[in-house]
Amino acid sequence: MAARDYGQYGGITQALELVGERWALLIVRDLLVGPRRYGELAAGLPRIPSNILAARLKELQAAGILRRVPHSRVIVYELTPYGRELEPVVLALGAWGFKTLGDPREEQIITPDSMTMDLRTAFRPEVAASLPSTAYSARLGAAELLIRVHGSALDVSRGDGLADLAFAAGPDIRRLISGELSPDRAIQTGVVEVLRGRGDLLDRFATTFHLAA
Repeated sequence: MAARDYGQYGGITQALELVGERWALLIVRDLLVGPRRYGELAAGLPRIPSNILAARLKELQAAGILRRVPHSRVIVYELTPYGRELEPVVLALGAWGFKTLGDPREEQIITPDSMTMDLRTAFRPEVAASLPSTAYSARLGAAELLIRVHGSALDVSRGDGLADLAFAAGPDIRRLISGELSPDRAIQTGVVEVLRGRGDLLDRFATTFHLAA
């Protein structure tokens, strides 16, 4: 259990005592993308002290939120079914935080896992269900992601691949996702650079991934 004790009895209090310590929800966020080795978690959270990462992993394991499992001769951390129940909570927090998301500070970075979860947050399955299947190769800062949309299903994986549209963008892609910039304007201003494929598919991307600020 985490050291934090609010001295109150209730569901929200219990939740905060389990995942309210600093870094805990970001560890959960990255594990929602998939199982990770200790070193992969540390690389995805470059500012977390190693002793804090070790402590949070032990606390989350003791709470039944994650577990250590052998995988290809190494130990990985993965969420338990109880831990995966946090996904809608994490996505809702992401949507709430997006409303006041300004320009990044100089030291802030985009990681593949953070961007994957931001895309899950912005994904509109009810809209995607009526659109043709589309694959996007996105270079977002240092993160390279292959984004496949098939009906109401979304799959995001690391790396490049065959895509209908390949594009590059930085943190200002939030202006496209929020609707502040139209797809045409995003390309004209250099917020989005079309690398290959059909540039007009950026309209479909903006329709499929949308969060109002």
